[in-house]
Amino acid sequence: MAHHPKLRLGVNVDHVATVRNARGGARPDPVRAALMAIEAGADGITAHLREDRRHIRDDDMERLKAAITKPLNFEMAATEQMLDIALRIKPHACCLVPEKRTERTTEGGLDVIGGQGHLAPYIAELARGGVRVSLFIEPDEEAILTAAALKAPVIELHTGSWCHAFENGEAARAEAEFQRIVRGARTARAAGLECHAGHGLDFETARRIAALPEIVELNIGHFLMGEALFVGLPKAIATMRAAMDAGRAEAARS
Repeated sequence: MAHHPKLRLGVNVDHVATVRNARGGARPDPVRAALMAIEAGADGITAHLREDRRHIRDDDMERLKAAITKPLNFEMAATEQMLDIALRIKPHACCLVPEKRTERTTEGGLDVIGGQGHLAPYIAELARGGVRVSLFIEPDEEAILTAAALKAPVIELHTGSWCHAFENGEAARAEAEFQRIVRGARTARAAGLECHAGHGLDFETARRIAALPEIVELNIGHFLMGEALFVGLPKAIATMRAAMDAGRAEAARS
């Protein structure tokens, strides 16, 4: 039976802050959610400090870094201001993501091909500061090979297009998108990159993608926070962990 590395679960707590900011004030606190997520089995915490601070705020990042014992993955746009904050907070990892003011959430991966010149100094500075750099990209060969050339040690494959097609019952498109992810994960491993995945995942899509042995981490936020409203965060995370473990077991059998 093939050995496959444990699949890590990174829990994104952005939308706890979204709910808090709807009223102002301090509750619900994303740091409390992060501690509870770790207690329930999360392997790390992800949070996106957006330029407009629409959910996570600067002091949330500082409090998260101080409070949690597991790795903090700081999602950020490649801007001077974000670089300064990241180098001050020193998270375990920084995931560079595209950011447009109009979008509700991150739509699609970074333009690594067109943006190589812009991204290279950010990747180098973060690496010099002792931060692991991840690039949030589309599961396309050229983008993945460009990420490797930029010397980012980690990529996170954008799973949103697949999840969207899957949810909408577009079987043929979902299958085509899933095969892109399969090929992307293999390309990443062959290029020596650590491969993560995320965006739009739910219990079923997480179970399916867990069967890909090249992927070692999933980052999941919005779905888990929505589920937590109904069943509580520990149960939502336990169910997700079980789904991921079931998918990984299928990979080990094949």
